[in-house]
Amino acid sequence: MTSKAKKAALAKVASGANVLQITEEKDKTRERLLAEVGFSPCGASANTARTYALDFAGELHITDAIAVMQTKVARVQRGDLSEVEATLAAQAVALDAIFNGLAKRAAQNMGQYMGATETYLRLALKAQAQCRATLETLAEVKYPKAPTFVRQQNVAYQQQVNNGSATDDSETSTRTHAHEKSVNQSNELLETQHGERLVSRTAGSASGNDSTLEAVGVVNGAADSGRKGA
Repeated sequence: MTSKAKKAALAKVASGANVLQITEEKDKTRERLLAEVGFSPCGASANTARTYALDFAGELHITDAIAVMQTKVARVQRGDLSEVEATLAAQAVALDAIFNGLAKRAAQNMGQYMGATETYLRLALKAQAQCRATLETLAEVKYPKAPTFVRQQNVAYQQQVNNGSATDDSETSTRTHAHEKSVNQSNELLETQHGERLVSRTAGSASGNDSTLEAVGVVNGAADSGRKGA
């Protein structure tokens, strides 16, 4: 390390810009407090932001940078999006400037260096796309869309659930069909036999199978009284 670099390093340490000042808390060691700040979103982001802000804002104190970052985050958490809108608007303007600068460079190389022209145009169009996306996000933050509620109606008509397999259903259907066919055949047979008895049998006559009933049917009236007198 050269003497000039050493002087710069000593001056940086002496300024105390990188010395993090923390407030002691009960039941927490200094190492624990440093770890909490180092792993916090505001701590890491503030340290990164101050690095990129070095060119135009100089070396920012790490403690002040974290405090400002915490204030910005707390404002958004309370629902104040004014700074978010400002950030998006400023970024859209910057992206538009990048687009115009790259497009101008592409035009300067047009006709002579087509490779450079293509590269500049591709980068310009990327910046233009990012600018458009940023403006769309800004519009959504500024004018959020109203939620849409979709009503859904489910109608079921005579649904039947079969827990068995297809083979079981087929066998059940076959057995049911066979049972209905057997019952129908039995009914038809009974109807035919009953009709034949009503048609073939005459009044006062009996078939050979009803001989016992015929003998009982004759014993009645005067004939029965004559027999008793005899």
